[in-house]
Amino acid sequence: MIDLHYWPTPNGWKISIALEELGLPYKVVPVNIGRGEQFKPEFLAISPNNRMPAIVDHSPADGGKPLSVFESGAILLYLADKAGRLCPKDLRGRTEVHEWVMWQMGGLGPMSGQANHFRNYAPEKISYGIDRYTNEVNRLYGVLDKRLAGREFICGDFSIADCASWPWLLSHDRIGQNMAEFPNLRRWYDSLKERPSVRRGIDVGKDLRTPGTMDEQAKKVLFGQTAKSVTR
Repeated sequence: MIDLHYWPTPNGWKISIALEELGLPYKVVPVNIGRGEQFKPEFLAISPNNRMPAIVDHSPADGGKPLSVFESGAILLYLADKAGRLCPKDLRGRTEVHEWVMWQMGGLGPMSGQANHFRNYAPEKISYGIDRYTNEVNRLYGVLDKRLAGREFICGDFSIADCASWPWLLSHDRIGQNMAEFPNLRRWYDSLKERPSVRRGIDVGKDLRTPGTMDEQAKKVLFGQTAKSVTR
């Protein structure tokens, strides 16, 4: 059994989608990031970066004590290795999937998050910040659109590369992106939206998230973190 420390966000959905696709048994442990539960000592013990998701595998392959993994990219690599699926075993195919997982981790995710922040949550509308991150996301969409030309998935078969990137496109309209500009990306996005494991994955914990405007307490928790947040 795997404990999935989780909240329904793009990074959380990456893991719930992968777990659903792999069919691995798991239990959701909610981490309400808008109420600061990511700073609890018991969570920091498995995720020292005070970010969800994190997992605890109670049946690791080495037969030892439970193994915790933090950072969504590392979790995807771990799960693919554990199940022997969603990542090729040959050197070149595996390297390609790893490249695109890291592309999402270093680019699509962080830039989309910054675009969302400056466009929708910043107390002041700072045009430089809005333009900087909206344009960078646009560039990244273009990179992925080009990659998907003539391809059903990012790397051959459906893989953790698809699990990593797809959830970050759910907010494309909120971050100023017109999917009509990216026909290959649009096709891939729409196709995966109908994939059963993806649908189940994004439904995980849907009752945990309250639709609507983020309240002031959540903004303070999410946007006011410093080193003291993890050393208090």
